[in-house]
Amino acid sequence: MSGSYNRIPSTLCRLILLVPACLFLLSSCAVNPATGQGNIVMTSERREIEIGKEEHEKVMQSMAVMTDEQINAYVNEVGQRLAAVSHRPDLTFTFTVIDSPEINAFALPGGYVYINRGLMAYLNSEAELAAVLGHEIGHITARHAVQQQSSGNLARIAAGIGGVVAAVATGSGYIGSQIMDVGSIWAQAGLSGFGREHELEADSLGAEYLLKAGYDPQAVIRVVTVLKNQEDFNTKVANQQPSYHGLFATHPRNDTRLQQAVASVGALPASEATLVDNQKFRDQMDGLIVGESQAITGSEARNRYYQELLGYTMVFPNDWTITETPTTVSAANAEGTSSLRVEVQRMQESIEPRLFIRDTLGITNLQESEQLTQFRLTGYTGVVSEGGMSKRIAVIYLGPRVFIFTGEMKDAASEEELDAQLLASIRTFRAIQANERFSGNESRIRYVQVGDGFTWPALARMSPIANYPEETLRLLNGYYPTGNPQVGEWIKIVE
Repeated sequence: MSGSYNRIPSTLCRLILLVPACLFLLSSCAVNPATGQGNIVMTSERREIEIGKEEHEKVMQSMAVMTDEQINAYVNEVGQRLAAVSHRPDLTFTFTVIDSPEINAFALPGGYVYINRGLMAYLNSEAELAAVLGHEIGHITARHAVQQQSSGNLARIAAGIGGVVAAVATGSGYIGSQIMDVGSIWAQAGLSGFGREHELEADSLGAEYLLKAGYDPQAVIRVVTVLKNQEDFNTKVANQQPSYHGLFATHPRNDTRLQQAVASVGALPASEATLVDNQKFRDQMDGLIVGESQAITGSEARNRYYQELLGYTMVFPNDWTITETPTTVSAANAEGTSSLRVEVQRMQESIEPRLFIRDTLGITNLQESEQLTQFRLTGYTGVVSEGGMSKRIAVIYLGPRVFIFTGEMKDAASEEELDAQLLASIRTFRAIQANERFSGNESRIRYVQVGDGFTWPALARMSPIANYPEETLRLLNGYYPTGNPQVGEWIKIVE
C-alpha cells in the first residue's frame, strides 16, 4: 500500500493542495447592493459595466430596434423614473425597445434593459409598463446575472481542476473543453431568465421601485396575469399540456409568495393614484404594430420558419433553403456543406432530455454537450462523430412532444463556424405566440371607446386577425378568457 502511494506523482499532490485555495480565492463574497446580503460573485462592478456595454453592442447589431423615436423616448422616460429610485441610481441605465413580436423583456449587466414591442402590445397601463421595466431593473440592481455567472464559473473551475487531477492520476492526457464565449452566456441568461428565487426577488424589488416612483405596486400582479393568460392561450392553441415548459412559467398563477412580496412593500396612497396619465400611455401605444413588422430586416425576417400545425417557429441561417413535410422541416446551405433537420415524436415517458438522447436515440458518445434552456423550454445538445462527419444533435421538449434536431457538418475546415450556425439556429426554437397569428399587411393597435351593444364575437368578426381573433382581442385588452368592458371604456382593436 505504501509503495503504491509513493508512486503518486508530486504534481498530483500539489494540485490536490491547490484545490481548496483556488476555490477560496474564487468564491469572493460581495454585498448585494439591493438586498444588503452577501453573494458569491467573481465580477467587479467596473467589469460588470464593461460586460454590459460589450453585450449591448452585440444586441444592437443582432436585433432590430424600434425606429419610432417617440415610443423609445416614452419607454426611456418611464424607465429612468424607476432607475432614479432604485438601489443603484448612479448606474447609467439604457432602455431599448426591440422590434420583435415575441412577448419578452430582458436585462444585461450594468444597466441595460430591453422590452419587445410584442410584450408592450399586451400591456394596458403605464403602471404595467413600469412593472416590466422595474422587474428588469431589479435583476440589474441585485446583480443576478453576475451571481448566476459566478456560480457557473465556480462549478466549471472545480470540474476542471478535478479533470486535471484525474488525468494526472491515471497518466492520461488532459483535454480541456472549450469555454463558451462569455457573450453568449450573458445573452442566454438575459433572454431565458433566472431561477425562481431571483425572479421573485426581481418582482419584489420592482414593486418597491414602482411605489417609490408613484405607481401602484399591484401592477406587478397584473403583468404576471397577462403573461399567464398568454401561456394558457398558447397551451390551448398548440395542444400543449400545462407544464413548466410554458413561456414565463416561473410564477404559478395566484402565486402566494409573489402576492406577499408585493403587499409587503406597501400600497400607493389614494391621493397619488391619479398621478399616472393613462391617456399618455394610450397615445403612445396607438398605432403600435402587432405581429411581424415589414421594417424588420436581416435573418429574423428572411428565414424565420413557422410550423403552424405543431405550433413552433425558429430562424434558420441566412440564405439556407427550407423544405418541409407536414411534420418535418429541413434546411441546407447552398454549398451543401451543412444542413439541419427537425423531426418530432410524442413524449412516451417523462425523462430528462439528456437521457432521451442516450436511451431513446441510442447516442452514447455525445461530446461538447450542454443543457438548453430557452423561452422556458428545456432540452439538451451536443456533437457526435459518425462516419468521419460531425453532427450537432439536440432535443427540445415542447408540450407533449419531443423535437429532435440533427445538424450535419460536411466541411471539416469550416466545422467550428458551421456548428456555431447550427447551435444559434437551434437556440431560436420556441412556441408560436398569440400575437404572431396575423396575416397580410402590418396590423396596428387602435384605441376605441366601448359603446352600447358591444360583444367580443361581433368585434372579432370585423377584425383582420386571421386566427383566434376573439381570443387575441381579449388577450390584448386583459379580458381573457372571460369578462367584458364597461360602456365608455377604452379598448384596443387591430386594424
